[in-house]
Formats: sequence, structure tokens, C-alpha cells
Amino acid sequence: MSTARSLPRALLVAGALLLLSIGLAVWLLRGAGRVDPPPARPGGGTLTATVRSEPRSFNRLVAIDRTSALVAQLTHARLVRVNLATHEVEPYLAERWTRDDDGLTWVLELAREARFSDGTPCTADDVVFSARAALDPRVKSPLAPALTIGGEPLVVESRDAHTVVVRFPSPYGPGLRLLDALPILPRHRLAAALEAGTLREAWSVTTPPAELAGLGPFVLEEYRAGEHLVFARNPHYFRKDEQGRALPYLDRLVLMVVPSQDAEILRLETGETDLVTDMVRAEDLARVRRLAAAGQLALDDLGVALDSDFLVFNLGPGAPRSGPRAWLTRRELRHAVSMAVDRQRFVDTVFLGAAVPVGGPVTPANRRWFDPSVPVPAYDPERAAALLSGVGLRDRDGDGWLEQPDGRPARFTLVTQKGNTVRERGAVVVQEALAAVGLGVDVVTLEQPAVIDRLMKGQYDAIHFGSLASDTDPASHLDYWLSRGAFHPWHPGQASPATEWEARIDALMARQVATVDPVARREIFFEVQRIFAEELPAIYFAAPRVHVATSARVAGARPAVLNPMVLWNAERLSVR
Repeated sequence: MSTARSLPRALLVAGALLLLSIGLAVWLLRGAGRVDPPPARPGGGTLTATVRSEPRSFNRLVAIDRTSALVAQLTHARLVRVNLATHEVEPYLAERWTRDDDGLTWVLELAREARFSDGTPCTADDVVFSARAALDPRVKSPLAPALTIGGEPLVVESRDAHTVVVRFPSPYGPGLRLLDALPILPRHRLAAALEAGTLREAWSVTTPPAELAGLGPFVLEEYRAGEHLVFARNPHYFRKDEQGRALPYLDRLVLMVVPSQDAEILRLETGETDLVTDMVRAEDLARVRRLAAAGQLALDDLGVALDSDFLVFNLGPGAPRSGPRAWLTRRELRHAVSMAVDRQRFVDTVFLGAAVPVGGPVTPANRRWFDPSVPVPAYDPERAAALLSGVGLRDRDGDGWLEQPDGRPARFTLVTQKGNTVRERGAVVVQEALAAVGLGVDVVTLEQPAVIDRLMKGQYDAIHFGSLASDTDPASHLDYWLSRGAFHPWHPGQASPATEWEARIDALMARQVATVDPVARREIFFEVQRIFAEELPAIYFAAPRVHVATSARVAGARPAVLNPMVLWNAERLSVR
């Protein structure tokens, strides 16, 4: 399914001044789905982008943060990839494939000229090694659930040096789509660490770049913590464009680490950088539009996002399931919070109107998988107050604030990401909405790595954060939906489902991924969304409209609503 719209790409022409004079600046607001062709002779140059956080590791098997994933996308290849503009599976390291009559066995032919960045040829043994490494329990890879079907792992074998056989343990609806998650790693560099049981610690951010090797279009040349990551063209990259020209076009790609969104957009506006790796914030949109009208930037409106921020209460082992604060784990509390927040006000305040209210993790932009029968919760502070009273939170001293049954104030701490103005404003809107029903909230802002640490370790009352969709197909997000998933944010990594409703979702998702019939898959996933809406383990308020900006000198961009919105196709980018 594609969320891209087929709006025509506007053109920058010599008559710009005339158009501007009659107020038609929208011609530089490029429509979603544009295919910005490279110059006739692309080549060379350096493109500079910004990221907001440091990579947590150069080992994609253990790191799930956005910057680490981007580094992996630039430096590693997968067997196949999901085209983020079309959402279709397309060849990558595997140039072609066939499926046997049993429907479970796939035979993939690798690009024979593929070499790692250190010049070592890539063979089927590297693919077998990569799958084995991702599934090794000692590695504890968050990618492992994506490589299992019904709890059973894929079987990946080499038929010859350039042919790989992948056997599914049972029918799998999305087919080869799941292989988009697996980076193909150099066996000759990492086999010893896997055998020693130390692969999880390999390729940390302190590893010299010269010790890394990959099949991606770029190689990491330099990393300075707090400053930048510099990537150089991989001289052994195996892919070429339609004219037979070597990819990537760029000589270098620089990712500057700029935690502040204000500083990030300022650098784009002043021409210091060429693009940001996230959407344009609502508060920056007017200025960016003016710069686009002046020809300094290109701006794309890609429609509603496929993901949105959420609020979760801690339901993990450290949560207070008994005692005076047990109310923090009650379903009634989550529904009360959902009803106490006016989502339209959230849209208007947090996103300045450039968003739509949502009630769950699947937004209307995901047209194939979104269940329209699940209503967006209505703003109902009276009902919210009644639900809070039902879990023992009442104004016992008449001061306008609720108290717990033991008489102490009913308050909780809400952690969110420092410097992310959307999340900071969202936390404040929630704080104000809950104050109106007498529930106290202490907002604490932390750097992104600290928020992730709190989330993964269960050291919080509540967190306002976000997940990052990598695909439209729910089978690609089992780490979120399954109770054993590494990014099941309210209680990650469960040995067995902690609740009856999580067990039901686990079972439904197992059926969903094992079903080949697309209509049946859709109906099953609709049921999952209905259970989710009843239990509300994560509360969603709004999904923003996605605007992507680049400098006018960027060529070859094909912006997508999924991250990394421009750099997903970095091999085709060039500079004018």
C-alpha cells in the first residue's frame, strides 16, 4: 500500500518572479511521491544532513535507535528491500528469486559482483552467517522476532556460492518482506565474535571505522561523538543505475549530530546543511514555505504520518501492582487519561493544526491496515473523573486535587524527550488536561538515550515517546505487537504473556502472519486493533502531517513518509 499521493511535481522555472508576484508560491511545495531525477551527469560532492542523537552502536543486530538504524542502512545491504516510496519488495543483494511449489521455500540468487567495503567478495555463506547471528540467543537481537514465524526461526542455507535457500517453517503472509530487516554482515570479520559469544559487544561506537565492513553504498570514515559521522562512497558497492553508472553518486555524506530541533532547522535555513532526517515541525513550516517560495529549499507534503507519539504507563515487572500506587497499572486510568485529553486541542497546540486526531498505533494513512470501525476516543472529562474515582482517586481534602486511598496526593512522573519540542508540548498538554480533572503530573525531560534506557529497563511511571514505523505491514512490527517483543513498550521482552489480552493478541498476530489470504489477514489485524482499543496499553493522541524539506541543491530525492524519509534512497542522491 502506498500513502504517497500522485500530485504533480512543481517546476522551478524562469518565470518564478512573475508567479510569486501573483501569490502562487505553492508551486515550490512539491507533491508527495515526487521522483526528483538526478542531473544528467550526477557525480561527486558532499551532502550534509543532521541527526538528533548519537548512534548507540554500529552493530545493527543489537541497536534499535534511529541513528544506529540509519547508519546500518547506509553501510549494509539486505537481501531484498521494501521500497519506501512504493512499499513494494524489490531486489537488493538478491537480484532475483523463485518460490517452490510448497510455498515455503524460496531460492534467491545473489549479485555475483557484490563485495564488502574491504574488497572481500560476498557469498551465500555471509547470508547464512548473518541469519545465524541475528537468531543466536546470546546476541539477544531485537531483529530476531522478525526472522521467526510462529516462534520458529527461518532456515537459511547456501546452495552454492551465489544461491541462498530460505525455508519458512510455516506459511507467511508477507512473503520475503521480512528479509528487509536482516543486514548482511561480513562473516570474515565477525565469525570469531559469534563463536566466542561476544557478538553483542562487537562493533560498538568506539570501534575504529576501519574495522567495520559492509555491503552498503557508503562506509563510515569518521565518527566524532557529539559532532558528526562522515561516510565515504563505498568503492566496492555493487549496484548501478539504469544507465550503468556506479552508485552512489555522492562522494561523501555527513551526518551532523544536532540534538536541538531549533538548531537543526536553523542550519537547514542558512544552508549549512542540506536536509534534516525528520519531518519539518509545525512551528517551522511557515518559514520553510517562504524559503521554498524563494527557491532556497524544496518542500514536500507527504500527507498524514504512519506513526505517532504515544503515552505508556509502566506495566512491567517494576510497576506497582499492589499497594497505594496500584492505580498506575489499572486500565481505567489509561482510559481516563485518554478521555481527559481533548485531541483536537492536542492537534492545535502541539502541531499547530497540522495533524489529525488518532486513537491507536495504526493511523488512517495506513489505508490497508487501518480499522475505521475503531473510534477515536471522545473528549469526556466527566467520564474521565468517574473512572479515576473508580480506582480510588478522590479529592479527599477538597483542595481540587485527587488523593490516593492512603491520603497521599495522586501524582505520577511523565518522562519525555528533551529538545523534542513536539513531545515536550505534548507532555504539557497532557499535564494540563489531567490537572483539570485533579490528577497531578510531574513532567521530566531527558535526552533521548536516557528515555530509551528508562523505557527498556522499566524505570518510570509513564513515558511520552514515539515508535518508528519501518513498513506498513503489521507483520513487520512484531517486536511491538508481541508480548515477547523488544519494543513492546509498556512491558517488553515477556517470557510468556503477562495478561490474557496480550496472549490473545499474540495468538492473533501468529495467525495474521501465517495467513496468506490478504483479506483474512486484514480482518485478523482489525480484531487486534479492537483488543488494543479496549485495553489501551499505549495512548495515542494525534498523527502529524509529514512535510520534508531539503536544500535546493539536493537532486535525486524521492521523499517517503517513512523514515529515513530522504536517505532511504541515499545511493541515488546527488548535489547540483
